[in-house]
Amino acid sequence: MEMQQQPGPEVVAAARAGDGPALDLLVAGYLPLVYNIVGRAMDGHADVDDVVQETMMRAVDALPTLRDPERFRPWLVAIAVRQVRDRWRARRPGELVGGLDAAGEAADPGADFADLAILRLGLSGQRREAAEATRWLDDEERELISLWWLEAAGELTRAELAAACGLSPQHAAVRVQRVKARLETARAVVRALLIRPRCEELAGLTTPWDGRPGALWRKRLARHVRDCPTCLMRGADLIPVEGLLAGLALVPVPAVLTGAVLAGAGGGAAGHGGVGVAAKGSFKGSAKGLGWLARRLAAKPVAVVAAGAVAVGASTAVAYAWPGEAGPSAVPQVAGVTAAEVPPVSASPSPSPSPSPSPTPSPSPTPSPSKGRPSTSPSVGGPVYGGTVDAPDTAPAVTALPRALPVRPEGTPLSVTGKWEEPFKGSLGGRYLMFYRGDHVTITGQGYFQVRWEVAYFNRTGELRMPPWTGLKGKLFHVASGGGRRMSDTVPGATDLPHTWMGRPDKGYDTIPAGAQQMWQNEFYYLDGTVTLYNIERGADYNLSVTPVTRTQVLADINTGPSTNTALGRVRYGLVRDTGGDGAPVPQYLTRTEPSDPATVAQQSTVG
Repeated sequence: MEMQQQPGPEVVAAARAGDGPALDLLVAGYLPLVYNIVGRAMDGHADVDDVVQETMMRAVDALPTLRDPERFRPWLVAIAVRQVRDRWRARRPGELVGGLDAAGEAADPGADFADLAILRLGLSGQRREAAEATRWLDDEERELISLWWLEAAGELTRAELAAACGLSPQHAAVRVQRVKARLETARAVVRALLIRPRCEELAGLTTPWDGRPGALWRKRLARHVRDCPTCLMRGADLIPVEGLLAGLALVPVPAVLTGAVLAGAGGGAAGHGGVGVAAKGSFKGSAKGLGWLARRLAAKPVAVVAAGAVAVGASTAVAYAWPGEAGPSAVPQVAGVTAAEVPPVSASPSPSPSPSPSPTPSPSPTPSPSKGRPSTSPSVGGPVYGGTVDAPDTAPAVTALPRALPVRPEGTPLSVTGKWEEPFKGSLGGRYLMFYRGDHVTITGQGYFQVRWEVAYFNRTGELRMPPWTGLKGKLFHVASGGGRRMSDTVPGATDLPHTWMGRPDKGYDTIPAGAQQMWQNEFYYLDGTVTLYNIERGADYNLSVTPVTRTQVLADINTGPSTNTALGRVRYGLVRDTGGDGAPVPQYLTRTEPSDPATVAQQSTVG
C-alpha cells in the first residue's frame, strides 16, 4: 500500500519564505491529515468543513512564525486540536477550556465520520466494527482517539500526539491506554448488538434505547456484556485494535472541500468559479502566495480517482489537467487538518522525511517522501534508489497468486560473518540463527537471501523492536514475502481465538511499532553489496534466521498456496514486491551508517 505522501521540511521552508507553488503543495499535502483529525474528533459534525478550513487558514497565516520546518507537522496537529476545542467552547460558553463538550447542534447523521470511513475505505469485518465503536465515545475521548487512530495507522508519532494534547509523553501514554480501553469496551458492545438473535437480557435492556450510540449507553450496555457469558463469547475473537489500524488509509478529503480550502485561502480561484460551492467559513488570512494550484484546481478539475475501493489501504488522488504549464501531475490527498493559531509546540520533532535527490535543480521544491511513502520527485533515468521504502500494507486475498518475480543477476555467492547461533533441533529453521540481543550477521555478495521470523510471544510479550540494517554498501531490496502466512494470520485449526503467530489469549500478544510493516513468516531480499542485520530485542522476544537462497527457491516458496494440512500453517500464497529496478522497495530501519547503537536506526530508511 502506498501511504499518503506529505511534503518534507524543504517544502515547508520554501513556503515559509513565500514560494507560492510550495505553499500550494504544503496545503494540499497536509489537508487530508487535518480532515481526518477534525472529522473523527467531531464525529462528522456539520461544522467539520468549517473547522478544517479555519485550521488551514490559521496555519498559513502563522507559517512565518514557525522557527523549525522539521516541526511543521506536530505544530499543525496542535493547531487542529485547538481549533476543535475552540469550536466547542464557542458553542457552549462557560465550559472548561480543555473540554470537548456536546455542541448545541447535533452531528449530521448523514455525515457521520464512522460512516464515511466505512464507505470510502471499504471497511469490513472487525475494522468496520472498530470504526462504529468510535461513535460510543464522548467528545473528549474522540479527540484523543482521533490522534491515536492516526498514530496506530503510522501517520503520527507519539511525540506529536502528546504535543498536540499539551501533555508529557508519559501522561499521554496513560490517557491513550484509558481511551483504548473504552474503545475496546465499545467494540464488545457493538459486537453484542450486531449478533442476531440478541440474548434476551440485552434485548430487554435496549428496549428504551433510541438507537443512538453514546457514552452513557456504552456504560449501561458494557456492564451487561461484561457479565453475560453469551455476549462475552460473541466478542472472543476480537483482535487488538492496533492490529486493525496498522497501515489504515486516511479517509479521502471530499473534492469540494479540497477546492474550497485551496481557493478560499488564496482567493486566487474566486474569479474562476470551478469548484461549484462557496466555502462556508470566512477566510481572513493574508495568504498571498497561495493560488498557483488553487487557480488551476478551480479552473480545470478533471477527476477524483478512488484507488483500491475495497482495500483498507485505499487512497484517493485528485488529478488536474492544465495544458501548457508545468506543475504537479496530481495533488496528493492527505487527511484534512484543522488549524488554530497557536505558538510552535514544544514537541520532539518526528523523524524527518528524507528528500529524494533530483539531478536537476528546480525553481520550486518537490515534496520529500515521508514515512513509508514512495518518492514522486522527478529524476532523470528512472526511479531513485531508496525512494520507495516499505510501509504498512493490507494483506492480499489468500488465494491471490503472486505476480512474476523480476530476474536479477546472481553473481558473487553471498557470504555471512558475524555473531549467530548454529541450527539445532526444534529451532525455527534456517542457516544463521539470531536468538539473542546483539546477535548480528554481515551479508556480502550478489544474490537473494531469506530472513525467517519467529515471534516468541510464549516467552515475553510487548512491542517488538524491529531489527535494523546498518552499514549498507551497494543496494538492498525487499523483493518478496512468503512462508505461507503473515505473522498476524489466524493459525489454522486453532480453537482458542484469536490465535495468530503474534500471540494467543493465554499468553498475550506481541505488537509491531506504529508505521512498521507487518512481517511474513519468510521475507526475501536481494543484495548487491554488503549489509549487517541485528537482533535488538528488548521486552518482546523474537528470533530470526538468515539463509542465502536462489531465485528458484524464492519462487518455490511464494508460489506454494494454502494447504489443507493445518500442521503446515500455510494459509496464503506469497507476495512479490520487486519491480525489477531501483524503484523496488527497500526495507525499513535501513541505513548506510554504522551507529554504535543499532537500536537508534530510524524507521524511515534514508539510503538514496
